[in-house]
Amino acid sequence: MSEFWLISAPGDKENLQALERMNMVTSKSNLSHNTKFAIPDFKVGTLDSLVGLSDELGKLDTFAESLIRRMAQTVVEVMEDARGKVQENLLANGVDLTSFVTHFEWDMAKYPTKQPLVNVVDTLAKQLAQIESDLKARTAAYNTLKMNLENLEKKSNGNLFTRTLSDIVSKEDFVLDSEYLVTLLVIVPKQNYAQWQKTYESLSDMVVPRSTKLITEDKEGGLFTVTLFRKVIDDFKTKAKENKFTVREFCYDEKEIKREREEMTRLLSDKKQQYQTSCVALKKGSSTFPDHKVKVTPLGNLARPAAGHTDRERESEGEGEGPLLRWLKVNFSEAFIAWVHIKALRVFVESVLRYGLPVNFQAVLLQPHKKSSTKRLREVLNSVFRHLDEVAAASILDASVEIPGLQLNNQDYFPYVYFHIDLSLLD
Repeated sequence: MSEFWLISAPGDKENLQALERMNMVTSKSNLSHNTKFAIPDFKVGTLDSLVGLSDELGKLDTFAESLIRRMAQTVVEVMEDARGKVQENLLANGVDLTSFVTHFEWDMAKYPTKQPLVNVVDTLAKQLAQIESDLKARTAAYNTLKMNLENLEKKSNGNLFTRTLSDIVSKEDFVLDSEYLVTLLVIVPKQNYAQWQKTYESLSDMVVPRSTKLITEDKEGGLFTVTLFRKVIDDFKTKAKENKFTVREFCYDEKEIKREREEMTRLLSDKKQQYQTSCVALKKGSSTFPDHKVKVTPLGNLARPAAGHTDRERESEGEGEGPLLRWLKVNFSEAFIAWVHIKALRVFVESVLRYGLPVNFQAVLLQPHKKSSTKRLREVLNSVFRHLDEVAAASILDASVEIPGLQLNNQDYFPYVYFHIDLSLLD
């Protein structure tokens, strides 16, 4: 399952024993895979600042999750011709998202823990805001390109009344540069082909005999040429309409036809280059951040996977990719990494607010094995940590502070700090 429960319990002897009991029960019942989730020591600050950060982190968490989902959807849209390879491009620090979450370690270089928590949160917020701003600009440009291409494709795929004719007609189909003669294009319903052949020469005076030719046809009818004198054009159009023949307004212009064909080719090329091999590449080092590595601290005896590549190495490997996909890969990774750091901060802040000072708690990441086992897993957790009801109530440092989830009769109440990480919408 691509779902995780991030919980914490006080780090005293009694609760560490409860954690061991939880790990034993969930492992024996095959309910979940559990991993210690390492959270560094932060500067706690004042209670007021923690309460403020609790609210701000909740909003930032929602924003970060929304941003990575939008970026994932953009990758799907850009890779419309290669959707089977989307997951290969949705990575965090060069590894799949599940591996990154289960082997998370705080990035001390990017988010120093010696600075106040408010500064760490501000750094994360500014980073995500910049990514969102860039995403809006890049997707707007891509969508404009896509819309222009779709408009041209509609012209190419429509019926004979609406589609462009630049890819159908040729110079040889027309009488050009004549002072007196002109070639018209006429749409004739299929059931009226015989009637057209019999009557077109007599629809008006001065129609050139045997001048009609079928250029192309679709399910409904065909496109015919006919040559006549310029001065009888209006009369011919009127008579043609009376016989259910439609004169298609068209003036053969080699320069305009060439321009339209080149525009279609250019738009197709530009769209492809957003995700396929392109000579246009981002400059070396752009949109990268300091290296970030992961490691694991398992509760059980799990094998540790190889560490992922750094962003700088991945950018070097992706130099042949189109600029939009390349940007999405690098910045999706950065946004996802930031999101998991926000989860870690939320666990820290809520644990201090819930369990009090001095800071002493243990965070654990649980990955339910099956959707059907989540109810049983919740029952096990609530049973193991039921004693935290009293601890949580006694740990409220300020009775005037309203902390969500402390109403014991609330069905969403958890006796422990709890957060949810759902990656299923990124699959």
